[in-house]
Amino acid sequence: MDSSQRVRAILSFVQAADAGSFAAAGRTLGISSAAVSKNVAGLERALGVRLMNRTTRTLKLTEEGGAFLRQARVALEALDAAIDTVAAQRVTPSGRVRISTSWAFGREQLMPVLPGLLSRYPALSVEVDFDDKVVDLVRDGYDFAIRGGNIPDSNLVSRPIFRLNVVLVASPDYLARHGVPQTPQELRTHRLIARRFLGGRVAPWAFRAENGSITTFDPADRAVMTLSAPESVVQAACDSVGIAQVGVHLAWEHLLSGALKVVLYPDHQPGSYEMVMQYPHRALMAPRVQATLEYLLEAFAGDKRLHVPLEALGGYVA
Repeated sequence: MDSSQRVRAILSFVQAADAGSFAAAGRTLGISSAAVSKNVAGLERALGVRLMNRTTRTLKLTEEGGAFLRQARVALEALDAAIDTVAAQRVTPSGRVRISTSWAFGREQLMPVLPGLLSRYPALSVEVDFDDKVVDLVRDGYDFAIRGGNIPDSNLVSRPIFRLNVVLVASPDYLARHGVPQTPQELRTHRLIARRFLGGRVAPWAFRAENGSITTFDPADRAVMTLSAPESVVQAACDSVGIAQVGVHLAWEHLLSGALKVVLYPDHQPGSYEMVMQYPHRALMAPRVQATLEYLLEAFAGDKRLHVPLEALGGYVA
């Protein structure tokens, strides 16, 4: 069976399974019921298994037929996606795009680039929900989400935006009053600002030991303030409340202005966090979603705050 025959046979099989009869499948495909039956029989011979049990009135999929039907749908969707991809190049993206993101990233990075997106694609509209909780993209009707942290493996497609490094910082005023810690052990004598995730876990601080191993420090015991919003942690550090672990991208402008200083560099570990865009699947992506994703990825790639090299932090050590 050559490739063209294989495609006709698969189409006949899928239509027959959906319609429940060879006659109905033939009407949909514009061929006779006998031709549909011949195509399905040829497919079964090529595969070496029976896909359908036939009676004069009904068609019933075998177990192998059910498994093949699922895979056949994926293949046909991929063909449709290839056609849509070419067609989409000639069509101006239009419609509404729903995005879920955190408050901090949404305000500081997403909002400034949305006017440019809408200027490039005037037929688009954007709906953004600022929510730090994890959402179900399919159930809640989002086209994609922007999320940061330790991203777990899932059925979602993830497109990386940047490596979300963290750094320990404090204000010059706090350090002048309380001293600059020289070792992680000295943190036990300092006032600390902890970050609590929505699940209730306090983010640990990690350090490289002299033997190269990684040790962790729980700031909760010494925390004078525990906050869930990362931008609030940065503000508390700028207000001289204590030492905090924050994302480099959130601290960068304050380091440049002198409002914050880096401490325990380079012993402090930057973590393994990342910021990503997540969406349900690659196939059959609407042009409005594809255009939005690509525009935002390009815009975020040009945001220098998101891509500060770790070695640059050495210039802002207390």
